[in-house]
This record gives sequence, C-alpha cells and structure tokens, in this order.
Amino acid sequence: MLYDISEPISPATAVWPGDTPLSREVLMDMRAGANITLSTLRATVHLGAHADAPSHYGRDAPTIDERPLARYLGPARVVRVPTAHGRRIGAEAVPDPGVERVLLCTETYPDPTRFSQDFAALSVELVEHLHRSGVSLVGIDTPSVDLFDSKELPAHQACLRHDLAILEGLVLSHVPEGTYELIALPLRLVGFDASPVRAVLRRIG
Repeated sequence: MLYDISEPISPATAVWPGDTPLSREVLMDMRAGANITLSTLRATVHLGAHADAPSHYGRDAPTIDERPLARYLGPARVVRVPTAHGRRIGAEAVPDPGVERVLLCTETYPDPTRFSQDFAALSVELVEHLHRSGVSLVGIDTPSVDLFDSKELPAHQACLRHDLAILEGLVLSHVPEGTYELIALPLRLVGFDASPVRAVLRRIG
C-alpha cells in the first residue's frame, strides 16, 4: 500500500511570500492543432513537498545534486506531534526515533492553497536529540523547519551542523503513525538549493 505524501501542485499552490508560484506556458497544444503538447514550467524549487539542500541555509554548503540519494530512500517513522500553532516542537515529542528518518505530522498547515504564517517548527533541542539518536533525515508537514518570522534559522543551522537532510511541505494527516519505506528522491538539479519531490510511503512487511 502506498501513501502519497505530496500535495497536488498547481498555480493555486501557495508559496512562501515573495517566492515564485507555479505557472505553465503552453508552447504547443494538440487541442489547437499541433502534433504534440509541449509546455514550460516556472516555479520556485521550494514548491510543495521538497528537499532543502544545505546550500539553502549554509554558505558554500552542498547543493541538492550533491546530496546522497540514500538519505531520501529507506525506513521512516511517521510521528504525530500535537503542538500549538506557532510553536517549536521539543525533544520530548520523539523520545525514541528508532529509525534513520523521522516525519513529523503537526497538522498546523492544513491548506496548501492558503499560506498561513502560524505553523509549528522544530526546536534546536529536537534536532540535537534526533542527531544523537542516529537520525539522518527529518521531514515536516509545514513550509519550513523554522518558524515563519525566524531570521537566524536555528533549526536549519542545527541540521547543517549535523548534516540532517530536510524534507518540508509533506502531507501526513492521512497517514497512521508507524514505520514505512520512504521514497522522496530530489531531482539532480545542478547548483540548486532545493528540489521538489514526489514523496510516498510504502508499508513495510
């Protein structure tokens, strides 16, 4: 059984204020008499479910094409973390990760077509705890692992220090807690600071 944990992507998909929303230019259209349909996509690489590259928040850090694919493929645990809007999640929310990849369901960003600023985020203490527990990837169902108004980006910086891969913009409200196989491979975009992913979970066993 597969769980699709990527939101549908369309021009209605909300992006971070000031970032580039998705648009499609149709260059050729079979419905207009062309022999093929051909279109051009323009959008931020931080669109919907996406993988951040360390170069997004670290100067001279690896770009998305330089990240090891193994980080985005393998056992992952979905954890529901009831938390208030606009708050950081503490280390106590995931006492024993048990696997290398942890996906956090906060349900604080319910509508991907309406950008809301009061979503939950990670605390530095949680990132440190996940690192000590052997976690190599953390994912969340919000646009960022840091709070909207954060300028110093402490959670991103903690992930940078410990080389934790980051997935943002996941859709997890329909997924029961448990351990799955995660498949969320980023595109090999040379020099880019992120990549959209088609993230899915497959039941193990």
